[in-house]
Amino acid sequence: MQKIRLMVMAIMGLMMAGSGKAQDSTHYFTLQQALEYGQQHNVQVKNALLDINLQEQVNREVTGSALPQINGRAGVTDNIKLAKMFFPKGMPNFLEGNSTPLEKDTYITNLFSAPWSGMAGVALSQLLFDGQVFTGLQARKTLIDYKKKTSEVTFEQIRQNIAKIYYQLVVSKTQIALIDSNMALVQKNRNDTRIMYDNGFAEKLDIDKLDVQLANLKSQRNQVSNSVSNGYLGLKVLMGMPVKEELVLTDELTDEQLKEGIMEAVTDFDYNQRRDFQTALLGKRLGELEVQRYKYSKIPTLSLSGSWDYMTQTNKMTKMFNGTAEWYPVSAISLNLNIPIFNGFATNARIAQAKIKLQQTENQIEALKLTIDQEREASVNTFKSAITDMDYQKQNMKLAENVYQQTKKKYEMGTGSQIEIDNARVQLQSAQTNYYNALYNAVVAKVDFLKATGKF
Repeated sequence: MQKIRLMVMAIMGLMMAGSGKAQDSTHYFTLQQALEYGQQHNVQVKNALLDINLQEQVNREVTGSALPQINGRAGVTDNIKLAKMFFPKGMPNFLEGNSTPLEKDTYITNLFSAPWSGMAGVALSQLLFDGQVFTGLQARKTLIDYKKKTSEVTFEQIRQNIAKIYYQLVVSKTQIALIDSNMALVQKNRNDTRIMYDNGFAEKLDIDKLDVQLANLKSQRNQVSNSVSNGYLGLKVLMGMPVKEELVLTDELTDEQLKEGIMEAVTDFDYNQRRDFQTALLGKRLGELEVQRYKYSKIPTLSLSGSWDYMTQTNKMTKMFNGTAEWYPVSAISLNLNIPIFNGFATNARIAQAKIKLQQTENQIEALKLTIDQEREASVNTFKSAITDMDYQKQNMKLAENVYQQTKKKYEMGTGSQIEIDNARVQLQSAQTNYYNALYNAVVAKVDFLKATGKF
């Protein structure tokens, strides 16, 4: 019995752990939460953020070139063939310790060198001034800002797509509820018609027509549900969410939300509010630094170098390692000035190339201004048109609802026909569909409008 009790407790524990895991894999997201999740998990955004880290490491490399460079060194040399020293005839014979002149020309080895030599020490160099390195140090912050702004532009594009798909799914959810409502209306109409048929006031054909309408609505609902499921999969992939996890969208969509803050966005605009424009200005600044770098390459460079070594010479290599060889210090320090004089006008050509690229960047900025102006004007016109169409379709939907209710009352009173009800219901369904399509179009237009004005 004790074993059975332990098994039951273990199974219950596993079930609770499994249910907790399933619950943890369900996400209830507002649009803002979906955007934040996408910013953390979307692959393109993550790579854009890694570009910032990459640039930071490049900046460290540039900084490192301006810091002291210290290297250790060691070496052993086997002088296989020693150089011979020449002593002409008549020179005092210092080789044998006297001043008697040599009788003939003499060559001798091993006088100033040994078969083996060794060296170990450190060398240091410090760049004191280099115009190109100085420009590279100046460009570090601009490069980081450029990468950050590029990542913001990337995420802005992702935000646009997430928002559009998010609200498309919200509208689709409402569309499914609308289909369910129409199915309930048709089902109620069928029940009423069935009662009238049983009492001899309707025909079997009327019931069959309603059955066909119900079947069509069920088919439509299935198609919309499938599209919604695929839409959720697309949104998860865009957000970087595993497709196995559950996603529940909690935001609602109303007419009033679409009209909030519009006038402020229309009247209060500056090009610098656009992230792509900010990125273009940073690109221009980098172009200016490129011109400066090539100009500074004409300036002399100054550096300091020094070394501290221990050296030895011996007739056997083993003496260098058994402590019998004599090691002596050798050190030096030098100040080096490199003055560019002539390199075949290559530097002038590089400066000219950098200036041309800078002019191209400036032209692109002017073209971007025109594009931004066009996007703003077009987005304002499209958004105004979408809002007007949405209001019109909303009024039309309410009118269609009144027509359907009045037609149904006439039919119930015996003064209308089933055909009139069917036509009124089709018009109502069409008006509802048009409204929700207009509502989604207004959402897309607002997202594009906010992006064009730099408010998204």
